[in-house]
Amino acid sequence: MNDYQLIADLREALATVPVDSIVSRTLTQTPTVRVILFGFAAGQELSEHTSSMIATMHFLTGQATVTLGEDQFEVGPGAWVQMPPKLPHSIRAHEEPVLMLLTMAKA
Repeated sequence: MNDYQLIADLREALATVPVDSIVSRTLTQTPTVRVILFGFAAGQELSEHTSSMIATMHFLTGQATVTLGEDQFEVGPGAWVQMPPKLPHSIRAHEEPVLMLLTMAKA
C-alpha cells in the first residue's frame, strides 16, 4: 500500500458544482491537518464563521470576495490567504464558479 495521495489536477477533483450550491470533498484528514476542496456555484456564499484551527485558503479558479475580520478583498486564481484561529471570515463567489483548497492545521 502506498503512503501518498496523488491528484493530477485539483480543478478536476470535484464532480460538477451544482447550481445554487456549495460542495466540498475532504482530500485528507489526520489528527492535526485537514485538507478540503470546495466548489462554490456562481453567487454562492459561505457566511461569516470562525475556525479553531489555522486556516489557509488557496483559490484555484473563479473570482470571489473574501472578508477577513473587518477587511474585504477581491481574489482570483492563485490567491492565497492564511488566517489565525478564531478570525471571522466569509467567502462569496462572483458570477462564475469558484474552486478553493482549504487547509486547516492545529495551532
